[in-house]
Amino acid sequence: MNSFDFDVPVSCVIFDCDGTLVDSEVLSQMAIVEIFSNYGVKLDLQECLDNFQGGKLADVLIQTCERYNLKISIDELEHLYRNKCSELFSDHLDPVDGVPELLDNLKDVGIDMCVASNGPVNKMEMSLEMTGLLHHFRDHLYSAFDANSWKPAPDLLHYAAMNMAALTQECLFIDDTLLGVEAGINAGMRTVYFNPGNKENVDHPLVISVGSMKELQALMERLPLSDCWA
Repeated sequence: MNSFDFDVPVSCVIFDCDGTLVDSEVLSQMAIVEIFSNYGVKLDLQECLDNFQGGKLADVLIQTCERYNLKISIDELEHLYRNKCSELFSDHLDPVDGVPELLDNLKDVGIDMCVASNGPVNKMEMSLEMTGLLHHFRDHLYSAFDANSWKPAPDLLHYAAMNMAALTQECLFIDDTLLGVEAGINAGMRTVYFNPGNKENVDHPLVISVGSMKELQALMERLPLSDCWA
């Protein structure tokens, strides 16, 4: 598929997790800022948001250590990061506005749904459980750690589609980061760029941008459903 085709039915919706289903991106970057402050490095939160969203955590940690000439174990940093995220999430994490209603609507029409994230499954489970969304996905959480491939490579999305027994052209992928959107393009999937912050849109035939979950719901109402839902 090389364009966002409104005639091909959708059999599966694949969601990114952080920033798409749960409002965690600021909290995740706050965790990065806080753990590096322990080593005397002052990171700018907005700069982290602009440059690190959707990236592979190990790469973010390694690049930051190299930038500031720090000799710290990545395993140590990742452990600190996961603990800080858990602390921040438990106090502040919410679902993205409109997500609970959207997921309920998709469930009502019998659509298959899953999550494909660069993060580990246990982090997805924690985030979705805290926000009351986990029951929508059951065991359908697919991690780059299991696929051994991280966005923007297409493998994770192909892995998710395969496990959902869905054809690539019948999937719809939603992500709030440019790396995620690039993964959708690379996978040849119709991709929705969830862009509530009105950042620069992506100009590609496979991609449509929306600014809210209400817009996403309206978009999906224009798409035919696969016969397997009948």
